[in-house]
Amino acid sequence: MKPFTKLTAVAAPLPMANVDTDKIIPARFLKTIERSGLGVHLFDTLRYDANGSERPGFVLNQEPYRNAQILIAHENFGCGSSREHAPWALLDFGIRCVIAPDFADIFHNNCFKNGILPVRLPRAIIDQLMEDAKLGANSRVTIDLEAQEVVRPNGERIHFEIDPFRKKLLLEGLDDIDQTLQHAAAIDAYEAKTKRERSFIPGIEVCP
Repeated sequence: MKPFTKLTAVAAPLPMANVDTDKIIPARFLKTIERSGLGVHLFDTLRYDANGSERPGFVLNQEPYRNAQILIAHENFGCGSSREHAPWALLDFGIRCVIAPDFADIFHNNCFKNGILPVRLPRAIIDQLMEDAKLGANSRVTIDLEAQEVVRPNGERIHFEIDPFRKKLLLEGLDDIDQTLQHAAAIDAYEAKTKRERSFIPGIEVCP
């Protein structure tokens, strides 16, 4: 998993509340277990019409937001079903950080597992960031995870809270598998010990 340290990028304003995971990535695109290739279907029903043509009014179909790496939204982002494809689609599009007043719990957890930083900030601050984002390429936002700050284009620094353990995992780029592999030597030693102690069981091979 790619570490998250500091990000300065264009932020896309999405002034919508209760954006559910089916809105983020519709169910018809969940046939794959690959994490790549889903970005093109991110917000599919909002980005495209029935003929597959882009809807020019949707923010991610506009410059410079086609290359946005930060998404700013309203309350209860990521509600609905627990599909992990939702953060996969965001990440494949290029989104590394989502800022909102609050998130659905399972989506919030899945973001950390996939290298996306979900930042909770009060609605009043979200509204300010939305206005900043409307300035487009002239309004780049910085997310400093180590300092736990969102830096507005005018230089104002806004502190955000994050669980210390999750912060550490993002900074070091560790997902669940990476965490397990950190203990590979201890796991191998335990497996070898178990095989020796249970060598009397048929089918158990004794380690040399």
